Amino acid sequence: MQYGKTGNFKIKNELLNKKHILKLLVIFAVVIKVFLNMLKSLFNWKVLLNLVIAIGIFVGLVWLTFRWLEYHTNHGQEIPVPNVVNKSVHDAIKILDDTGLEYEVDSANYDPKYRPFQVLQIYPAPGSRVKDGRTVRLKVNPRTWAQIAVPDVINKYSGLAFQRLDQVGLKIGDTIYEPSIQKDALLRILYKGNAVNPGTRLPRFSIIDVVVGTGPMRNISIPNVVGLSVKEARAVITKGMFEVGLVEHEDGSNDESDIIYYQDPAAGDVRDQGMQIDLWASKRTPAELRAKVEQLNSIYRMKVDTSLPPVRYEEVHNEPSFDPPVAPAPVPKRETPKPEPVKTETPKTQTTAPKSTVSGTEKPKTSSSSPATGSTAKPAASTGQQPAQKPKAKKVVVE
Repeated sequence: MQYGKTGNFKIKNELLNKKHILKLLVIFAVVIKVFLNMLKSLFNWKVLLNLVIAIGIFVGLVWLTFRWLEYHTNHGQEIPVPNVVNKSVHDAIKILDDTGLEYEVDSANYDPKYRPFQVLQIYPAPGSRVKDGRTVRLKVNPRTWAQIAVPDVINKYSGLAFQRLDQVGLKIGDTIYEPSIQKDALLRILYKGNAVNPGTRLPRFSIIDVVVGTGPMRNISIPNVVGLSVKEARAVITKGMFEVGLVEHEDGSNDESDIIYYQDPAAGDVRDQGMQIDLWASKRTPAELRAKVEQLNSIYRMKVDTSLPPVRYEEVHNEPSFDPPVAPAPVPKRETPKPEPVKTETPKTQTTAPKSTVSGTEKPKTSSSSPATGSTAKPAASTGQQPAQKPKAKKVVVE
């Protein structure tokens, strides 16, 4: 059963393929018929006439276009490019104008081996044939190096400023040192003796001079600005390398035309450059403000009374108390109190010896007592002086 079904399917597919082929044949026949009808219409004399006229017009337009291009571009009329290399740009321009060629000048990098404004190259190359009116490009050596802008190195440290100037192509000539508060700072840049500002354009590799500050000077006399206006005082103080400090106006205004009636420090005082000078200004004259000046003097000026004798200051030492020669004399006297052991021996004699011995010894005691009394009399007198001599004896012991 299954084999019979597959056979039926094959038969159906073959019938369908035949139907498709018949349809395609019918379509192809229709297309051929339409094409044959078109060919028949082309062979109509009217259609052919229109086609010939269209082709003639097209050919005529093409011919006229080429003729116009030949006339416009001067076809066949060529001019040889003249050789203007190594000539000056003015001579080269004159030659190109005579030959009818246009020119365009282009500056190259400056080369000191060639003359300024010398033609180094021409394009198209010399001898080339070009149309009349063709633009020729000239490459010319400029007069000098290209200009560069001066960098902003004013008031900068001189070491960094020199490095920056060298980087942009400026050569440093002389270094001038000038007193200034800014030590080792670049103050000005000079080109041919004139100061130049940052941004000024100079030829590359130009030689410039620089002014460097040496720092403030010491012990400089302060200028006198009393009686000047505030504006004039500022100029004088700045010229002396000092700075303007507090400016106090009597009326509280900031009028630069006010007159200075007091300054601190005073004129003539010695200060280092860079110190500030305080100013007091008013619309009145200093003579009218004498009381105010005296009041300020009591505050900012120290009065020294020269009528009194100068005070002498002496250094006090404790060592001179050891200098008197009296000190060595009591030294042996302080050694005399050695009879104390004798006093200790007397009770021994009393205990060991009988009365007879005591009586026998009385005579030597009396004999010895007489000098003893004489000797004791002297110490009695000296005992009255012992309190004054005791500290001296102590000082000797300390030595």
